[in-house]
Amino acid sequence: MKSSIILFFALVTVSAQSQDLLAELDKKTPSTPDYVQATFKSTRLVNGQTMETKGKGALEFIFAHRFGPISSGAYELYGLDQAYVRLGLEYGITDRLGAGFGRNSEDKTMDAYLRYKVLRQQSGGGGSPVTVTAFGIAAVKTSPRKEDATYDIQFEDRLSYTGQFLIARKFNQSLSIQLVPTLVHKNTVDRSIEPNNQALIGFGGRLKLTRSVALTTEYYYRFDVPDANPYYNPIGFGVDIETGGHVFQLVMTNSRGLTERAYLTETNGDFFKGDIHLGFNVTRTFQLKKQK
Repeated sequence: MKSSIILFFALVTVSAQSQDLLAELDKKTPSTPDYVQATFKSTRLVNGQTMETKGKGALEFIFAHRFGPISSGAYELYGLDQAYVRLGLEYGITDRLGAGFGRNSEDKTMDAYLRYKVLRQQSGGGGSPVTVTAFGIAAVKTSPRKEDATYDIQFEDRLSYTGQFLIARKFNQSLSIQLVPTLVHKNTVDRSIEPNNQALIGFGGRLKLTRSVALTTEYYYRFDVPDANPYYNPIGFGVDIETGGHVFQLVMTNSRGLTERAYLTETNGDFFKGDIHLGFNVTRTFQLKKQK
């Protein structure tokens, strides 16, 4: 009996010490960060990028379409007779690094880009309050052909580059906001109307209405624009509809350009005078590698 009592108290002591040790280990061992998911439902907001990256091994097919301006009238069926298309692919090299390329029919531009998620927003206390993705794209405008050009044009004259930081925060399940400092460089320009380097700041957001439907908007402001510049600041509105692996985005914008150089610095329509282009973006994601 005496030995049983001693054994009982020994087990209680060991158990208490074990619990204290486990509690101490819990304090010292950091838990897995709880990163915020689905700030936006697509890598595109309206015309512009979002901070989202594709998961490792995911391939996204992007089909973007813009019609002509509504102000073109009934003869052009309010722009529906015209079509401008960009086809593109983006692949998730890792969960934070993606690469893509595409071609835009409007000015026959080929583009290639990288995006990397530098910081990830964490829920709860501690960690980053925002997600920050660095985005860089190079593009070559292949129109006009050399033999059709009215001036001497070299390959390097056709090149442009855009760098952005996509800074976003998901405030709750319904509202996400994004800020986008941007720099566009074009190798060759008409300096009477634009500089080689153009700085912009972009604002955008998403308001979720239902589980599968959300409203989106974006606007880019250009700094130090010459008085003779004929272009406008790009603005756009959209409706996102999520259907399984597809995201279907109905948009209206004053830009028909579908690459960064075009819609950021060469938007030639005044949104408030009816120069509005209807259109859509369709994205479809294919998982090429099994996720662990």
